[in-house]
Amino acid sequence: MTAFDVAIRADAALGEGPTWDAREQRLIWVDILGFRVHTYEPLSGRRTVMVTEQHVGAAKPRAGGGLVVNLRDGVGLYGPTGSPEGFRWLHHDPVPGRRGNDAAVAPDGALWAGSMRYDETRGGGVLSRIAADGTAHTVLGAVTVSNGTGWSPDGRLMYYIDTPTRRIDVFDVGDGQLPHDRRELVTIDADEGYPDGLTVDAEGCVWVAFWDGGAVRRYTPDGVLDRVIALPVRRPTACAFGGADLTDLYITTARTGLAAPHPLSGSVLVVPGAGKGLAQPAFAG
Repeated sequence: MTAFDVAIRADAALGEGPTWDAREQRLIWVDILGFRVHTYEPLSGRRTVMVTEQHVGAAKPRAGGGLVVNLRDGVGLYGPTGSPEGFRWLHHDPVPGRRGNDAAVAPDGALWAGSMRYDETRGGGVLSRIAADGTAHTVLGAVTVSNGTGWSPDGRLMYYIDTPTRRIDVFDVGDGQLPHDRRELVTIDADEGYPDGLTVDAEGCVWVAFWDGGAVRRYTPDGVLDRVIALPVRRPTACAFGGADLTDLYITTARTGLAAPHPLSGSVLVVPGAGKGLAQPAFAG
């Protein structure tokens, strides 16, 4: 059994979106339903919490400092200090009943921001590409719960999860950075839970957190399951490599909707030396 540690003991309702900020040597993660963006510096143990005015699906570092955030009503920016006073909208697109969910920064520095309906109406969300200047392009429409998005080490493949489909899909990425030729990489059995957030490692393998599956699973680029990390919590939500050498796997978890959550539900777990991750680009805006 793979050993894990508790990186951050917390009671997040819906912990999500772990991201390693290489410049600041810190982990960024969010509690979507708690209106909070968290940071954690493993070397010092320092933690910060920023309260947002809307549900926050994801927060990623910006190349010039600060954060880009995927909120209920669109994508916004915080300045280098990361304080709420420095907020401005980059792409404001409110849709009643819809909120931002998981997001990822592509190799070219654009933000790929997903959304979903609060009631999880089928086809009620989208996946959009948000450029540094705020220009938005809907890449996938009619998605239900837009979740994990990531790219292969060479940038030629994009992986994507619309959670209720119980699939991990893969696309080819063209010269214009837009995906095409969508196809199924893996179909998940019902007893394994639902695929949620993902990350891609330096070998091109895809690590996926399984909501209601109590595990993180690693798949080869051919879709072969080659590793399972069993966890005591029922609802791991996403995973990301971090640490100075990108070998520690951080895993966010949730407690929402559970009548009797495990004491670690809502905490951030870490598997030291789990593998070798890829350096993640900062948002170019």
